[in-house]
Amino acid sequence: MDIETFIQRFAAGLAELEGLAPAAARARYDALCADFSPPDPAGLEVADERLAGVAVRRLIPAAANAGRVLFVHGGGFTLGSPRSHHGVAASLAVQLNREVVSVDYRLAPEVGYATMLADCRAVAEAIAPLALVGDSAGGRLVLDLARELPAPTPPLGLIYPPLGGLDGSTLGPDAPLLSRNDVLSIRRLCPAALPMIAEMEPPSRHLHVLTVEHDPLTAPLEAAVDAWRNAGAEVVYRCAPGMVHAALHAHALLPTMHSAWQDFCQALKARL
Repeated sequence: MDIETFIQRFAAGLAELEGLAPAAARARYDALCADFSPPDPAGLEVADERLAGVAVRRLIPAAANAGRVLFVHGGGFTLGSPRSHHGVAASLAVQLNREVVSVDYRLAPEVGYATMLADCRAVAEAIAPLALVGDSAGGRLVLDLARELPAPTPPLGLIYPPLGGLDGSTLGPDAPLLSRNDVLSIRRLCPAALPMIAEMEPPSRHLHVLTVEHDPLTAPLEAAVDAWRNAGAEVVYRCAPGMVHAALHAHALLPTMHSAWQDFCQALKARL
C-alpha cells in the first residue's frame, strides 16, 4: 500500500463517524483501524479482563520474557480502545517479547482527563510495568502518568504525542488526517490534557520517540526532544519520512512506517 491510498481510505472512514453518537462512532472507529491490522502472530495469547477495576486487553507472546509493558491507545481522548489499536499492541508484544497490557481507559465526554489518567495509573500500579508506551492521545497520558509514578520512572515509548503549550505559534503546518484545527479542537474539548504551558522537563531519563514527517504535532515534539536532551535525558528519536498521523495502524502495509516502527521497538527492547 502507498501512503496516498492509506490517507484516502482512512479519511473516508473518519468522515463516516461525523454525526454519530459516541458509542456508534467508537465502534465504527474500532472497525476502521482493524481494517489495517495484520493477523495475530502465531502463538499470541489474547485475554480481555479487568485489572484494578479497569478493563484491559492482555497480549502475551509465546515464551515471553518476564515483565509487562503498559500500552495506552490514541483516539483524541474520545475514540479508541484496545480493539482499535490491537494490531499495534500485538506487534509491540511480539517485538519486545513481553506481555503488553493495553488499557481500555474511559473516554470524553463521559469523563474528564483526570479520570482517564486515573484509569491508566491504576493499571500501571497493578502491573509495575517495565516500560510505558503511548500512541497519540495515549502518549500524552503516558507523559503525565510517568510524572505520577514513584521513581525510578520506567522508559517511555512515545508515538506522536500532543504536548502542552500547543497553539498557532508552536504547531506545524496542516497535514492529512490531522489539521492544526483538529489539535486545537481537542484542547478545547479536553483542556486538562493539553495545558497552555509547555513542559520541558523530561518525564523519564530514557525516552524513545517516534513521529512522522507530515503532522502538526511534530514541530513541538522536536522542540521538546531538544529540551529533554539538554536536560540530560537519553532520547532516541525517529521521524518516518512521508508518513502521516495514524499511519502506525498500517505499519504492516506501509514499508516506511514498518521500518520506523521496527527500529523503535528494537531500540526500546534493548533498554528493557
